[in-house]
Amino acid sequence: MFKTIAVALSATVLGATVLVGGAAQAADLSGAGATFPAPVYAKWAETYKAQTGIGLNYQAIGSGGGIKQITAKTVQFGASDKPLKPEQLDQVGLYQFPTVMGGVVPIMNLPGVNPGQVHLTGSLLADIYLGKVAKWNDPRIAGLNKGVKLPNLPITVVHRSDGSGTSFLFTSYLSMKSPEWQSKVGASDSVEWPTGLGGKGNDGVSAFVKQTIGSIGYVEYAYAKQNHAVYALVQNKAGQFPAPTAANFAAAAAGADWNKAPGNYLLLLDQPGAKSWPITGATFILVYKNQDDAAAGQGVLKFFDWAYKNGDAAAGALDYVPMPAAVKALVRKQWAANVKAGGKPVYVSK
Repeated sequence: MFKTIAVALSATVLGATVLVGGAAQAADLSGAGATFPAPVYAKWAETYKAQTGIGLNYQAIGSGGGIKQITAKTVQFGASDKPLKPEQLDQVGLYQFPTVMGGVVPIMNLPGVNPGQVHLTGSLLADIYLGKVAKWNDPRIAGLNKGVKLPNLPITVVHRSDGSGTSFLFTSYLSMKSPEWQSKVGASDSVEWPTGLGGKGNDGVSAFVKQTIGSIGYVEYAYAKQNHAVYALVQNKAGQFPAPTAANFAAAAAGADWNKAPGNYLLLLDQPGAKSWPITGATFILVYKNQDDAAAGQGVLKFFDWAYKNGDAAAGALDYVPMPAAVKALVRKQWAANVKAGGKPVYVSK
């Protein structure tokens, strides 16, 4: 299930930038990967094209697919919710930077239950995905949800079938909260799921849950919101059950120190704070440090520089959290130092 986003760009938005290594590139851009940020990339792409005329072809095929495609050099950038470790980046000559942050939420198909009404803990979520808690009126779920009329329905687990950064965030969180999950399944963008049905992309998981009474899945919050899905609240490190909102995703990211994250490798899971959503993460762009085509590399960085400058409102409207100004400044400095063609930076932003 590929999704293609048509994008474009204008000269006026580049007035505050300094171009190094060649003239502006007017060709369309190409990228592939994470479905987690696809809604906001689509919105940015639409506005960018309206302002500039430059398009973006983005295939939302999952983080694993994005890593494969950028490694194979079939696209100009890859996108992944699973950050690569510094040694992994070095092995293939890649550099990564974050674009926005967001939250992963459990969604359900439970007749008579409203969004935010069901409370779950991390260990309970792990046991549901291990197949150990098989009915919605199980005493462990009922004990957390007194007053909620839970149906006597079997639980159908839905997970991702493709290599997925959303799965990486979800399984990493389960590994933090459940030693059994960590030892038997572990954390990865692609795991051997003990039970359940596999859907491709956030769209695929949303569709399976929508079609299957008694099901539970996990998606990026923008997909839950767009589909009016019934979501569960998850207990955070402080013992609270905050709502999945941009403010609470930002609360989870408040203590993040990107300056001390080599290779921009940083996870935002299970952070302290009463309002912190426990399954929060950033999403990343992958580009080659040494660009074969300076103009193409410049075009990619121009687009994301434009998004940093102009895309916060659109991101917020979709319940993503924009990167803080200090992080954007840090990333822009990294571009000059890390993304080059013929030994020269392909793009420097003021």
